[in-house]
Amino acid sequence: MASGSILNKVVSDGASVESVPSETGSVERLPPSGNSTIKENGGDTSIRSTSSHRERLEFSGWVYHLGVNSIGHDYCHFRFLCIRGKHVEMYKRDPHENPGIKPIRRGAIGHTLMVEELGRRKVNHGDVYVLRFYNRLDETKKGEIACATAGDARKWMEAFDHARQQVEYELSRGASVRNKLSMEDEIDLEGHRPRVRRYAHGLKKLIKIGQGPETLLRKASGLGANSRLNEYLDADSGDVVEAHEWRCVRTVNGVRIFEDVASSKNGKGILVKAVGVVEASADTVFEVVLNPERHSRYEWDTLTSNLELIDSVNGHYDVVYGTFDPRYLTWWHSKRDFVFSRQWFRGQDGTYTILQFPCVHKTRLPKSGYKRTKINPSTWEISNLSKASSLSSPKCLVTQTLEINLKGWFNWRNKHCQKFENTVPYALLSQVSGLKEYVAANPAITSESSTTIVQSNVSDHSGPISEFEDAEPAEEFYDAIADDSSSSSEDEDSENGKDVPKEKKMKLKNISWAIASLTLKRTSDSNELDTNIPPINLDLSQFNGSMRRAKDEADKNCWSSPDGSGFMIRGKTYLKDSMKVKGGEPLLKLIAVDWFKVEECVSKVALHPKNLVQSAAGKKLPFILVINLEVPARPNYSLVLYYASDRPVSKNSLLGKFIDGTDMFRDSRFKLIPSIVEGYWMVKRAVGTKACLLGKAVTCKYLRQDNFLEIDVDIGSSSVARGVISLVLGYVTSLVVDLSIVIEGREEAELPEYILGTVRLSRVQLDSAVALEV
Repeated sequence: MASGSILNKVVSDGASVESVPSETGSVERLPPSGNSTIKENGGDTSIRSTSSHRERLEFSGWVYHLGVNSIGHDYCHFRFLCIRGKHVEMYKRDPHENPGIKPIRRGAIGHTLMVEELGRRKVNHGDVYVLRFYNRLDETKKGEIACATAGDARKWMEAFDHARQQVEYELSRGASVRNKLSMEDEIDLEGHRPRVRRYAHGLKKLIKIGQGPETLLRKASGLGANSRLNEYLDADSGDVVEAHEWRCVRTVNGVRIFEDVASSKNGKGILVKAVGVVEASADTVFEVVLNPERHSRYEWDTLTSNLELIDSVNGHYDVVYGTFDPRYLTWWHSKRDFVFSRQWFRGQDGTYTILQFPCVHKTRLPKSGYKRTKINPSTWEISNLSKASSLSSPKCLVTQTLEINLKGWFNWRNKHCQKFENTVPYALLSQVSGLKEYVAANPAITSESSTTIVQSNVSDHSGPISEFEDAEPAEEFYDAIADDSSSSSEDEDSENGKDVPKEKKMKLKNISWAIASLTLKRTSDSNELDTNIPPINLDLSQFNGSMRRAKDEADKNCWSSPDGSGFMIRGKTYLKDSMKVKGGEPLLKLIAVDWFKVEECVSKVALHPKNLVQSAAGKKLPFILVINLEVPARPNYSLVLYYASDRPVSKNSLLGKFIDGTDMFRDSRFKLIPSIVEGYWMVKRAVGTKACLLGKAVTCKYLRQDNFLEIDVDIGSSSVARGVISLVLGYVTSLVVDLSIVIEGREEAELPEYILGTVRLSRVQLDSAVALEV
C-alpha cells in the first residue's frame, strides 16, 4: 500500500472550540470566549479554561493498520492510534500504559484530507470496518485502518474531521499559517523521515476509542455518547416535504405498525412499516441487525435467523442465504429457503440504512427438500434519538419498511382476520419488536459502550492565538499510517508540561462557523444580488443543452425547474429552535442541462469551446453557476446543470463569499437536498430526504473564472455514493428526481436560508446521453 501525506507542515495554536450539530450530521465549531465550565460523563470530568488558555482533545484507541509491505505481502497489525489536536501518532503499545514509548509513525492532518468509509471487509477470518484516507489533490497518497465495529469507524471519522476542521480554522486566520502548509515541503515518502519535536501542547482531555487488541474483533467501542462530536439528532426529520401519508393502524408489543395511505390507493400493493424505540445506540443496533450469527439471531428473529454469508461484493454490499421452517407460521407448508442481498450505508446525520432485496446466486440453487421463496423487499432505518440529559441511556428509532400485497392486510388491520399473522410479511414486521426485547434482555450489549476520559498534562500557554505558529513542523498524516508498520521508529523529544486549571463551557457550535465568522458579516436585509443594477431578461431560447426542457409533467427524458416549496430549509429562528420552513422560488434560474457520456469522468466542462458558457449569449450573463455531477458507470456520465442570475452577485452576500471564497469554505457550505418524487419506494429510501454537505461526502473541485463558477462533483470518490447511484441508475427510466441546491446558513445574519437552484429530472434515458468531445 502506498503511503502519502495531506500537507507537509501543520502548526498548532491549541485553540479550544465549541460545537453544535447540524442536520447533516457535521460538527460546527467556534472559539470560546470568557470563563466557563463543563461537566462531562455525569460530572466525573471537569474541563476548565479561560479565554487566554487553549485546550485540545486527544482521541486514541486500538485499530488495525492495513497495507502491503515491500515484498508485496498484505499485513494487518494491531496499532494504537492517537490524534492530538491535528497531529497523529501510531504506536505498537498504548503510550498511556507504557510511558516513554516512541511512536513508529507520526504526521499531521491537512485540510485536503478525505476519509472514506469502505464498509466491511473480512480480514484474518474476522469482519472489520475499513477507513481509507487520501489526499483529494493526489489520491496516490493514501492509507487504511480498520475498526472492529461500525461505531468505532464512525467515531474515528469524526475524530479526523475534528482535526481537519482545526486546520481549516487556522488557515482562515492568515497567510503565515498557509505558507507553513505549503506543498513544496511535502514529505519524501520513501526516504528518511526527519525527527519531529514535541507538538502536543494544550492537551487536556483524552478520549479513548475502542477497547484494546484482545477484544478488538468482538467488543464495541469505549467511546460513549457523551463524547460524540456530533450529538444525537432527531431521527425522523427530513429536508423534503413528506410525500407519504403514514397512519398508525396497530400497536403490537410496544411497536407501532403504520400503513401508507397514499400507496394503498393505487390498488397494487401497500407500504407498511414497523416503528419502535430500542434502548441502545444506532451503532449497536446496526451491528445486531447485520450480524448473521445464528445463535444471537435465534433470540430475536423468527424468520431470517438461519443466515449464511455466501458473497461479499464490497464493504457495503453482500449476499446471504437462509432457511426457515414455516411450521412456526402455519403447519401445512414445506420448508423454505431464500437468497437476498443487503446493501447498507450511514448518512451524514448518523442514520444507518439497510436495503434488503430478494435475488438469485449461482452458488445457491434451491436446496433439496426446500421450496425457494422470495422474501419481501424491505429496508431498515436506524437513527439515534436526542437524549434528555447526559445521564440518559442512548436510544434509537428503528424503522422497518416493506411492500406487501393487499390480500389479507385490510382484514387484519380491521381485526376481522388473524391469518395475516401467519405470513412472511408479518414475521418481518415482528423483527422490530423481537429486536427491542432482545436488546432489553441483554444489557451487556449496550454496557460495553462506555466513555473513557483521561486527564492529561497541559502546557501553560497564555499568549495570543498565534502562539504555536513558529513551532517545529510535523510530518504529514499519511506517513503516520500508510507505510509498513514494521519499520523502525524515530526518536521524539519528550513532552513536558504542567497542569493548568481551565474553565470552559462546551457549547454545540462548529469550527466551520469560526471560518465563516471571519469572513461572512452581513446584515439581515442585504440582498444576494445587486439591486442597484436593473435585471436582464433571461431568454431560455438562447441557451440549449443536450437534454431538452419538459413540455408538461408527463413528459419523459427531460428537465424542468420546480419551485422550492417541496424542500425544507433553515428558518430565521433556526439557531434558537431548529425550525425549518418551506423553500421559495430559486434565486438562480436553470437555463439549460447537458447529459453527456464519457469514457473517463471529465471536469472543467465550462472551458470546452462548444459549451454554453463560452457562447456569445453565455458571456453576456452576469453570473453562471455550473454544477457538473460526474456519475460513475459504464460508460461514465456527466449531468451538467447551468444556473444564471439576472443581476450581478453582491460581493458581500453569502453567495458572493461562496463564489469567491476558498475551497474549504465552499466544501463546508455546498448543500444538496435530494427527493424522489416518483419511483420505486426502495430507491426513495436509499436516496433519502436529508440534506447532504457534498464537500464532506465526496470530492468537489471548483473552477472560478470570468463570469462563472464550476463545481465538479465526483460521485465515484465515495463507495457509498457509488452504491446508491448504481441503484438509482437501475430504475432511472421510471424515476422523477428533484434536486435542490442550498448554501448552508450558519449565522443569524445568513438566515433564513434560500433555495439557490432546483432541477427536476423526469424519467431519464441513459442511451440519450450525448458523447462529449474531449
